[in-house]
Parts: sequence; C-alpha cells; structure tokens
Amino acid sequence: MFAERTDWPPRPDRAPPMDTAGLLDLDLRHVWHPFTQADEWATEPKLCIASAEGVELIDTDGKRYLDAVSSLWCNVHGHRNPRIDAAIRRQLDTVAHTTMLGLTHAPAIELAARLCALTGLDRVFYSDSGSSAVEVALKMAFQAQQQRPGGSARTRFAALAEAYHGDTLGSVSVGGIDLFHGVYRPLLFDCVRIPCPDRPDPEAETRCLAQARTLFAEHGPTLAGFVFEPLVQGAAGMRMHSASFLAGLCAMAREAGALLIADEVATGFGRTGTMFALEQAGVTVDLLCVAKGITGGYLPLAATLATEAVYDCFRGPYTAWKTLFHGHTYTGNPLACAAALASLDIFRDDDVIAGLRPKIEALRNGILLIDHRTVIERRQRGLMAAVRIGPFATDARVPHRVALACREDGVIVRCLGDAIVMMPPLSMTPEQIRRCTGAINAALSRVVG
Repeated sequence: MFAERTDWPPRPDRAPPMDTAGLLDLDLRHVWHPFTQADEWATEPKLCIASAEGVELIDTDGKRYLDAVSSLWCNVHGHRNPRIDAAIRRQLDTVAHTTMLGLTHAPAIELAARLCALTGLDRVFYSDSGSSAVEVALKMAFQAQQQRPGGSARTRFAALAEAYHGDTLGSVSVGGIDLFHGVYRPLLFDCVRIPCPDRPDPEAETRCLAQARTLFAEHGPTLAGFVFEPLVQGAAGMRMHSASFLAGLCAMAREAGALLIADEVATGFGRTGTMFALEQAGVTVDLLCVAKGITGGYLPLAATLATEAVYDCFRGPYTAWKTLFHGHTYTGNPLACAAALASLDIFRDDDVIAGLRPKIEALRNGILLIDHRTVIERRQRGLMAAVRIGPFATDARVPHRVALACREDGVIVRCLGDAIVMMPPLSMTPEQIRRCTGAINAALSRVVG
C-alpha cells in the first residue's frame, strides 16, 4: 500500500520550480477539493494561486484577481498585512505550538481576555474551525443542562430553517440545507426547525414568529439550546432577517429555558457593519461561536465563548465527572492567537468599523447596478451580499459559470445555489468593490447573453 521510502521527492531548495501545468496535473491526481464535484473539477478551467498582496490573489502565471470572497469569508485586513506578518514572526521566535491540556500560554490568555471584553462574555474555549466551535457549543449546552437541577429532559436543539453551522456531525445535525446535509440524516440527531424568512419582510416575519411561538411552547421543556446565525444565513445564499425578528425568537427561546447559541463564524469581526451582528439586535447570549475572521484570515482558530453561569455548571470535584471532555491538538495555537491579537490591534488602532460606511455604500450601489434581465433579487447587509439570478435548469450550472467568467475580469466570486455571493475583505476600497460588482454584470452578459 505504501511506497518504498527510496522514492522521496527532491528537497524544495534543490528542485526546479514546477510550472502551472505540472502543478495542476499533480492536483488532478492527488487532491480532493471541498464542496467540489470531482468530474466537474476535472474538466473546468482551474486557477492555481501562487501568492497574494493586499486584497489580490496572484496565480502561477502572474495574473492578479480581486479576492471578493475573502478566501472563503475569512480575510479581513488583506493578504500579507505587515502587522499580522510581524506578529506571527515574533511568535515564531518563542514557541510555535504547545498544548493547552494542563498548560497555558500568554497569547491565548491575552486573546481570551480581549474577546471577553469585546463581547461581554466570560470564558473562552479554543478550537480550530467554525464547525468545531459550534460542536463545542452544542456539547457545552447539552452537558450544562444535564448538570443543572431538573435539566435532564433537555436533550434537543432548535435551529433555523436553512441553517448552516459547519460540516462535523453535530453541526450538520442543526444544519438545515438538504443539498449539503440530506445524505447524512441517518447519522444525525433530531432538531426542532424554526421557520425563518429569506428576507426582512414584516409580514413573513410575523407569520414565522407565530409558528415559532407554537414550536417553542410545544418543545420548550425538551430544548437544551437554540442555535442561530444572527441576521445573515450566509451559506444558504445570504438569507437575511431583521434584528427585531431575531430578538423576538431569542426571547421565546429564553422563556422556554433554552440556552442561546449564536453562530457568528461568518458574521463576526465587522462583516455586517458592526463588530458582531448581535450588537444590532441587542441580544445577549449564553454561548457565542467565532472563527473565520478571528485571525484576520491567516491561521485556523476558533473560539466558543460562554457566560460564567454556563461555566459554573462544569464545576465540582473530579469524581463528579462534570468536566467538559473535549479538546483539540491545536487548541489555542500560539501562532494563531498572535495573529488574532494583531488583527484586533488593527481593528482598534485603525478604527476599522467606523471606516466601513463608504465601502458598504459602494457595495449597495454596485449590486443595484447589476441590471441583467435574469436578476431575481439583491441581498445585502454590511459587506455581505448576494445577487440571485434565474430561473435556470440546475444542470446548466449558470451561476457557477458566471462565477468562473468573473475571473476573466480579474475577480474571484462564488455561487451558492442561484446566488452569486460577494463578501470582500474589510480593507477593500470602494473602487475595488465597484470593480467586483461590475465584473459580475459583465460576466452575466457573456454567459447568458
């Protein structure tokens, strides 16, 4: 099964650089890409990234592309940001990694304190992806309820319709996108599905709130927690709801005795125009999940923040077995924590949130100027936006072809279902944002006619 160890590849410093064709040949033979259909990947044009600068990615042939999806919604201050680069280099001079099982270190301690100061929560549990952060929150909520007096019946979770919380099995269980999650249903636990509109429409929200009230009344005594993406359901195609709708749902869940779990993996760190989307709804939660932009888009890091009341549920003598038996090898990695601290410094020193207004306005105006006859709807909150197009036959793959066509104008976007999605770095300029929306408009004309 394994190759003889006489077949080691040459050392990089002795090997000639591989050209694009050689790299892509190796890719096709050995790499399994996420959320990518294997046969389609084999036949479509491929883009191999060699480097990056600011808000641009540069391919192996030297062509530059505006990174309009922030390298999957995580890049915040641009690629090769000198302050984050320097922070990681400084950390390399001390320690690159040490376990946090029975040990601690300064970057994780300082970052935890700063995250708590930003959010008003009290405790930080580190992991390494958004899905893991949600998985941790689900286990915390479940176990906390079991360890509270009279909480043993609280074994279920409520989540929004069309939810996406990651790809590990607990996170998939509270997910609600059948295209992604349907095949795994036999492996998953049951979830109470709370209806949610796909846009902030007062009549639709009123109907959904009435249905939610019935569901919380019926299932409330069995609920350990209510998990939700505040204001924007990103992976569902930028479905959006109002702050008042979210506040109403959270009030019902709180009254039912469920712990509130906010998944700000996509919406956190400035994406919706405030540092966290919860600020716009005036909602306080028991557990908060963050990832993606936490390190500025540099290194894998996630955090599940909890109140002291939740943490107290895990106190007791060792033989009471109240410990949260969960952890990851790279929990609280010092390099990632150093990057996160530098990113927070940039937010503070450059007053990043206050500077978002003209960029948000540029995005709003830009998607309005995407005026192709196939445009069904435009959605935006902060620097999260989508343009829905159609109707098209699924096998025609028109949205996907439009996203690929944007690369001809030096712009990288992605599609989710019938939506072309943009989530630019917070450091992108209004002019660059307008270039991105203009590329979508031009690509629609080329692909659809």
